[in-house]
Amino acid sequence: MTARNHGRRGSGKSARLSGRNLAVRIRTARRRKSSSTRWLQRQLNDPYVIAAKNDGYRSRSAFKLIQLDEKFRFLKKGQTAVDLGAAPGGWSQVLVKALGPNGTVLAVDKAEIAHIGGCKTLVGDITDLQTVNTIRSILKSPVDIVLSDMSPSTTGHHSTDHIRIVALAEGAMDIARCVLVSGGVFITKVWQGGSEQKLLAELKQDFVQVNHFKPEASRSDSSEIYMIATGYRGHIQSLNSAKG
Repeated sequence: MTARNHGRRGSGKSARLSGRNLAVRIRTARRRKSSSTRWLQRQLNDPYVIAAKNDGYRSRSAFKLIQLDEKFRFLKKGQTAVDLGAAPGGWSQVLVKALGPNGTVLAVDKAEIAHIGGCKTLVGDITDLQTVNTIRSILKSPVDIVLSDMSPSTTGHHSTDHIRIVALAEGAMDIARCVLVSGGVFITKVWQGGSEQKLLAELKQDFVQVNHFKPEASRSDSSEIYMIATGYRGHIQSLNSAKG
C-alpha cells in the first residue's frame, strides 16, 4: 500500500492512504512478551509504516510532516530549516525534498544520525548553549523554520509525562528564538493535557498566528498534537534572553 502522488514542491507523496490492508496476526512466542507481540502486530498492520518503507522514509512520522505542510503550506523552496530531535531522520528527509537543492537542512540530535543526502547533521543536546552556538556557526545565517518532533521517555505517570514533553517543546522554542528570522516558523509536538497552556500563551506572544493540528498519520490512540506558530515577531536572541 502506498500513498498517492500529489506532486507539490517535491515533498514526496500525499499522506492519505488508500486500498485494503490485510491484517497480519502474530502469535505470541514463548520468549516474547505479550506487549511486544501487540507492538509488532501494530507495526506490521500500520499503513504508514508500510508506506514509509515503500517510499524510502526512515520513519512513519515523515507522513505527519507531509500532512502538516499540506494543511498549512509552510515549506518553500530554498528555505533553511533546523530539525531538532531529528533521529532517525524521517522529517529531515521530507525537508530535503521539499526545500530543494537550494535549501538547507540541519538535523540535530543527541544520537548519531545516518547520512541523509543534502542534509547537514549535528550531534548535540538542545539544552546546551554550545549546541546553539554550533547551529549558528554551521548555518551562518538566520533560519526560516525550526521543527521539533521530540518525545521524552515515558514513565506511565500522566502528569509527569506531560511536563516532560512540554519541557522539550520549551527547549525547542528557546532554540527557535535564538536562530529564527523575523517572520519565521516554529513547529513543535506536545501531548494534550493542560500543561501545554503556558507554552501556548508564550507562542501567541512571539508569533502572529498559532494553530493546533493532529495529522491523520498520528495514531488514533495518541494524545499528541502539533503547534504550528507562524510569523515570528521577534529578532534573534541570545539563549539567556530567550529563556528569560
